Amino acid sequence: MPASPSRHTSDQAALVVPLARDTVRHLRASRIREVANAGIGLPDVLPFWFGESDQATPDFVRDAAARALAGGATFYTHNLGIAPLRSALADYVGALHGTTGIDNVAVTSAGVNGLMLAAQLITGPGDRVVAVTPLWPNLVEIPKILGASVETVSLDYGPHGWTLDVDKLLAALTPGTRALMVNSPNNPTGWVMSRAAQRTVLEHCRRHGIWIIADEVYERLYYGDEPGGGDSRTAPSFLDIASREERVICVNSFSKAWLMTGWRLGWMVLPSSMSGDLGKLIEYNTSCAPSFVQEAGVVAVREGEPFTRDLVQRLRAARDHLVGALSALPGVDAHAPDGAMYVFFRLSGTTDSLALCKQLVREAGLGLAPGSAFGDEGEGFVRWCYACDPGRLDEGVRRLRGFLGR
Repeated sequence: MPASPSRHTSDQAALVVPLARDTVRHLRASRIREVANAGIGLPDVLPFWFGESDQATPDFVRDAAARALAGGATFYTHNLGIAPLRSALADYVGALHGTTGIDNVAVTSAGVNGLMLAAQLITGPGDRVVAVTPLWPNLVEIPKILGASVETVSLDYGPHGWTLDVDKLLAALTPGTRALMVNSPNNPTGWVMSRAAQRTVLEHCRRHGIWIIADEVYERLYYGDEPGGGDSRTAPSFLDIASREERVICVNSFSKAWLMTGWRLGWMVLPSSMSGDLGKLIEYNTSCAPSFVQEAGVVAVREGEPFTRDLVQRLRAARDHLVGALSALPGVDAHAPDGAMYVFFRLSGTTDSLALCKQLVREAGLGLAPGSAFGDEGEGFVRWCYACDPGRLDEGVRRLRGFLGR
């Protein structure tokens, strides 16, 4: 007896493979994770692939979280964050970059959550976004999730490392462009946008009504001393030259300056006129950051300055140590970055950095991030996070030397 139409339709539906929408399926997967997944679980692999220190969060922050938990800080908070943390952040940002009100500050569940929220606030289907690359892939892919198109403008690489052709960037920031996404100090290159370039770009974006979303999570990991750069403790920031009520959103994180990567806590500085709408977005994304984590954040901001300054000095020494060791290897082209925590160096003859990094894991027990993870402009390079003990760096260089020798 022939199957009934309803039974036939049901059988056909059962054969359809469920898939995510096309936009999500076409997002670029993280090649850093691809390399790490190939190495996690293998014995004696030195991991330098992720952007985090090999040290745990300092005791004074962990102790603050423990006290908060013991005190019952386990409930929902205001969408924009607890008042003590927002106040502490307003003071912190104000000391570094000029007067900042509590209404300009919002707490987020990590820096990357802040970047997603910023994009959700101002971009949508059909919008055009420009990003400066090579770049952490999340920044390039986030606008695409929302239906925007992304055009990239590459930094140039030369005898002095990575530099920005400002005229090339301005040419890409055409009228009708919705937003510029820029990360400085930059992951992966360590490039830092100069004060002069920031002024020129800000004026251009003002003229054409273009938003600036600035990822400044590495601002404290800065080794330069540019004249006019503002507070010597931080890299030049758009917050130094922009008013708090114009089209500039700066995103930051507790992950780098206080070694709180696993805590997932960040913040945004944005026009106060947008805080109400941002609160709605936070409600529909995460509702709020965990209250005991926010309490730890207050202590990090209020008491963590000596720790952060010491961290930067240790990172500067590790940077110089690694660059010197790498530069002594044949076929390696390495420059000391002005900021962040990475050496992004070129290996002569490399045309497939993903395959190379997988080979380094298998054959040398060395975990590095492929340059292609940060866009086509990064092909031929690899990224090495130097936020670790110098002895680990030396062992990593020894393994790389042996690999290259083979």
